[in-house]
Amino acid sequence: MLENSLVLGAIGGLMIGTAGAIYLLGNGRIMGASGIIGGVVDGSGRSTWRDRVGFLFGLIVAPWIALLVTGHQAVTHATSSIAVLVVAGLLVGLGTRIANGCTSGHGVCGISRLSLRGIIATLFYLVAGGVSVLLFKHVWGII
Repeated sequence: MLENSLVLGAIGGLMIGTAGAIYLLGNGRIMGASGIIGGVVDGSGRSTWRDRVGFLFGLIVAPWIALLVTGHQAVTHATSSIAVLVVAGLLVGLGTRIANGCTSGHGVCGISRLSLRGIIATLFYLVAGGVSVLLFKHVWGII
């Protein structure tokens, strides 16, 4: 089971990296999901709204296609609490605004371009994620 998860994770990572490279080479912009979504929400991305909406459509549709092709749902249970999911989503959104980007922009694209800002932001994301799992799952039992 673990071996299969590692292979699938490696394949997913290669796909995300390839998508980031194609997006950068094709559009001349970083594939940062929070920036793409932010440009749609606040209207700052009006000139590139078709690209942005197409990207977001792909983010929504791709998992459904993968489910149809493989018949395997990767994540079956995150938590039974809708409130926890809503609060977690809001905290992720807040974190991406504070960091001026998300893991796709800083982690995938920033690190591959050897951006110091991207590397530092990614280190903070990883540490914050580890501390969050430790506290919310193992200490408080919320998730």
